[in-house]
Order: sequence, then C-alpha cells, then structure tokens
Amino acid sequence: MATDKLFYQEQSNEVSLFNYAFEHQLPVLIKGPTGCGKTRFVAHMAEKLNKPLYTVACHDDLTAADLVGRHLIGPNGTYWQDGPLTRAVREGGICYLDEVVEARKDTTVVLHPLADDRRILPLERTGELLEAAPGFMLVVSYNPGYQNLLKGMKASTRQRFVALRFEYPSAELEQQILIKEAGADPHLAFKLVELAGALRRLEQNDLDEVASTRLLIYAARMMSSGMNPLDVCRCCLAEPLTDDPLTVQALMDVARIYFD
Repeated sequence: MATDKLFYQEQSNEVSLFNYAFEHQLPVLIKGPTGCGKTRFVAHMAEKLNKPLYTVACHDDLTAADLVGRHLIGPNGTYWQDGPLTRAVREGGICYLDEVVEARKDTTVVLHPLADDRRILPLERTGELLEAAPGFMLVVSYNPGYQNLLKGMKASTRQRFVALRFEYPSAELEQQILIKEAGADPHLAFKLVELAGALRRLEQNDLDEVASTRLLIYAARMMSSGMNPLDVCRCCLAEPLTDDPLTVQALMDVARIYFD
C-alpha cells in the first residue's frame, strides 16, 4: 500500500544544494537552531534520493566503536557487527550525525578519511579498508548556539564539508508548515506563528532558546484536537523554554495576548 511522502517545506534552495552535493560525492554540514527542521530535511532528502538513512544522535559517551562497529560474543563465538557508519559506507546510504559537536573528539577523527576525496573507512579491528559504495553520503549537523571552547567543531573538520545554514522559517512558510503538518486551520496557524514571533524577540533578554517550529507543531496539534489554548501554550511553549517560574509567567502573559 502506498504511503504519503514525508512532508518538508523548503525554505530556500537547500534541496538543490543538497542534490548537487550528493551528485558530486561531497559531505554536508547543516547548522541551525533547535527544532528548525534539520533532521526532517535530511530524512526528506534520503526519501527523495531513495537512500537508506542511518541517523546517530551524538552525545558525550559516543565512541568510535558505536559508529564503526565492534566484536560481540554470540552462541557460536565472537563475531563482528557493523555500526551505522559502516553500514552506510557498505550500502551506499546516508549516515547522519545529529549534533556532531556533542561527540568526543576522538570519535569525529574517524570521519576525516570519509569526508575528503579518499572516501575510505579503515576498520582497524578487522583489518578492512572500506571504500565507500557509490551513493554514500556523510551528513552532520549542530546548533551553533550551543558551541563553546570545549564543544566546537575543529576547523580541520569543518572545512571538509559543504555547509548549509538553517534558520526558522519565515512567518508565511511557518504557517504553511502548521497547516500541513499539524492540520491547523489558517487562523490558528497565523496566531501561533505571531505568538512565536513575539516569544522569539525575548531571546536576548530572558531565554536561552526560543520557540522552535517543532514546538509550534506540537501546540497546533493539541489545539486542533480541542485542548484549551492557554493550557497548550503553557505545556508546549512556556514550560519547555524555561525552568524559571517567573519567566514562565511572563511567557504566559504574552500568550494571553493571542489566546485569552
């Protein structure tokens, strides 16, 4: 049975840029704020290109073995199990490392021979030297707002990638996303996007993060199902953005302008 294609609302020319990078076997770096559509975009492009997608959520404890693979012990003895990066290299798929700056530095070094014209992956524990299959693509992402001296991407790594910068969509595009993705009616989509704009303008004064498109989709779904709008604003927008009760109250005061 046919299934609906994954919805993605293009903001600029990111689809064509990604296609060019894929055709020329170039790795891609996507940078942008939380919830702006980076992961959805990569999933959309994998579907569009008909490529298997291996997504890895990077974190402090991620090791090279988590990406490449390791020897395991089974009923018949020791055997090798490929990690997601190795599977993508063998199959010619897309390996997507989300928030790559969260990974340990010794882990990201594994990417270097894959992110230049060699396109190889040495497997020291098996003695293999894998050449990436045609169609293999390495994609990484991170949020520049979270970077610091300890968790930044080294220039020697960053300059191996074609880079795309994502921002939150324009008001018109964000309304279209809420209508399509959350089933919101146009009036509700308009009010939510207007509220998001007001909350985002508070970032420099009160918030470390702003209301993401992802959170707006959650809010639109819950409001469209009949939940009280102010309750939705609290649980989908105010509380996820801050732990400070006074700031939550200030955000709710803004929400009441649009939904009281």
